Amino acid sequence: MAKQYRNQEFIDKIIKRIEEIRLHRGIVQEDIVERTGFTQKQVWLMLSGKSNFAISHLEALAHALEVHPRELLNFDFDQIKHPPTRKERKGK
Repeated sequence: MAKQYRNQEFIDKIIKRIEEIRLHRGIVQEDIVERTGFTQKQVWLMLSGKSNFAISHLEALAHALEVHPRELLNFDFDQIKHPPTRKERKGK
């Protein structure tokens, strides 16, 4: 069984963006509950960074905050440099 991937630093950056947008727009957690259909506990788990939530959850949060999903991912991101691909190593 594969280990579940979880990058808490990345999740925290998304949560920080959600909080910035939420506070700027005057939206409280109860509004998000009403606008998404998620339970209060689900919203709390997501907004506290305790949930490794799905992409569809990110879409629902963007709709609730009345922003494009890209706004939730608008933060500095360090790109990892990987070794060459198999195709590059074979010279094709």
